[in-house]
Amino acid sequence: MSKFKLKVSSRLLKKKVRKQSYLSQKHCRFCMNAELEKEIDYKNINLLKNFLTERGKILPSRVSGNCFFHQRGLANQIKLARSMALLPYISMHR
Repeated sequence: MSKFKLKVSSRLLKKKVRKQSYLSQKHCRFCMNAELEKEIDYKNINLLKNFLTERGKILPSRVSGNCFFHQRGLANQIKLARSMALLPYISMHR
């Protein structure tokens, strides 16, 4: 019996790499660090700004990597900071 080495096209290799990079799990930074969990507060503007786009929208959890529980708490605190006028609803420059 002779062993064959199958040639894999470059297109299939690129597709495989793309699929593997997509499947890599993002980890919630609040679940990893218990001290950060206490810092989710509407008064902590520097932390909340990290989860906003340049236009002032809240980043989705698939982008930020937060779990459902912390994403919801984060969104509530951002909305509270907006209502207290600590964060803008939209960006000022267009």
